[in-house]
Amino acid sequence: MRYAICNETFEGWDHVRICDLAARLGYAGLEVAPFTLAPRVTDVTAEQRRTLRRQAEAAGIRIIALHWLLAKTEGLQLTASEPKVRQRTADYLAALGECCRDLGGDLMVLGSPAQRRIPAGATVAQATDQAVATLEQALPRLAAAGVRLCLEPLSPPEADFINTCAEGLAIVRRINHPNLVLHLDVKAMSTDESAIPELIRRHGGQAGHFHANDPNRRGPGFGATDFVPIFQALKDSGYAGWVSVEVFDYSPDPETIARDSIRYMRECEAKVH
Repeated sequence: MRYAICNETFEGWDHVRICDLAARLGYAGLEVAPFTLAPRVTDVTAEQRRTLRRQAEAAGIRIIALHWLLAKTEGLQLTASEPKVRQRTADYLAALGECCRDLGGDLMVLGSPAQRRIPAGATVAQATDQAVATLEQALPRLAAAGVRLCLEPLSPPEADFINTCAEGLAIVRRINHPNLVLHLDVKAMSTDESAIPELIRRHGGQAGHFHANDPNRRGPGFGATDFVPIFQALKDSGYAGWVSVEVFDYSPDPETIARDSIRYMRECEAKVH
């Protein structure tokens, strides 16, 4: 398996320090939250993008993806009722795609629960139509950048829209664009309708990316979730993408999270047949 880790885990760390540690621990990829670079991705200059990519590659790390795409932004909403807001959101997703490409990545994970809530007074069907309209505006430009958008189901109450793999896949199939795929996340799947390994076997073939974490918001091996059946299901499903560590509880410290997560995942991978 190819292991990556999300950069916001290392809050306050310099980019070079993150890349050096990740590479030393055995990670091959780094996933980047845009808000760690600048308030808006459009504030990250071409020269800064080249430098970030060069520094990662010098450490032996590839920047593979962006996630938390709309986090800490204002005036953007995937499900907005107003066409101007949807257009603005689509334009920003396209700008994120260009940044992702410039950094060397080809994946973007669309989670951002606060920016995809069902608008007040709207139905799920209306929110779905509006999200589809936003995505359809962004996808041609993402394709031009060579970036796939991975639609991430998220657990309630964190999110009230696209809570299950089936709901995410329904939108993927409705839009039917090669650059829109499903994203799978262990924590999010823990509240879905079936056991996590079953969900992976069912949906892994449609997934473009995978987040490894525990329902307790910590890293793999920091909770009760057994990753051996999870990794077995990934193999059985034919999933060939990255396994990226994403945590929300940053205790005890970034280095321990990164070191113990990859150690545990390697132990689990060794038990897969």
